[in-house]
Amino acid sequence: MTELNDPIPLSALQHAVYCLRQAALIHLERLWAENRFTAEGDVLHAVADKGGSRKARGVRRVLVLPLACRRLNLAGTADLVEFIPGPDGETAFPVEYKRGKPKLHRADEVQLCAQALCLEEMTGRPVPQGALFYAQTRRRVIVPFDADLRALTEATAADLAQVLDSGVTPPPTPHKSRCRACSLLDLCRPQAVARPVRQWRDRMLARALE
Repeated sequence: MTELNDPIPLSALQHAVYCLRQAALIHLERLWAENRFTAEGDVLHAVADKGGSRKARGVRRVLVLPLACRRLNLAGTADLVEFIPGPDGETAFPVEYKRGKPKLHRADEVQLCAQALCLEEMTGRPVPQGALFYAQTRRRVIVPFDADLRALTEATAADLAQVLDSGVTPPPTPHKSRCRACSLLDLCRPQAVARPVRQWRDRMLARALE
């Protein structure tokens, strides 16, 4: 069970969109396992997460900025927030660093949008868009925070809050293709790993008995 004032990590929303069960295994059951993909992400963030603030061409750039949204009970850290000057003040532009390349699902976009919702509550100003920077392509992908993405982000936060409050881990995702890249596959679906082992053992036993 989550505490009443225990905020949901922003990164948990990315996990929840990808697989609600994965999010529960990590943030409810406190399970974790490393694989190549998580290691690459750690290296990328080790480079990005140095903190500090500086200006470039009038744009204030803040690294590793703590964020929170009381309305949705979210908290976390933005890799980078650029504050772009305008006639009415600064407009926040969050940038999230990701390994690999743009994905077919919206998990990364939801995490970024959650950062925008935090910034809007913290600054009292609208945050219309942000960017995802992918290490493989070395390019930013601009993400508009439109009504559909905002609705998906808030729905994901509500669904995850319900799971954490219930203390019940959901069943595996129907999107089985996502399981291949998941570092928690062995912990989530041990039978999927055990089956080939049993088949190999049965073949060896049959050969020994011939």
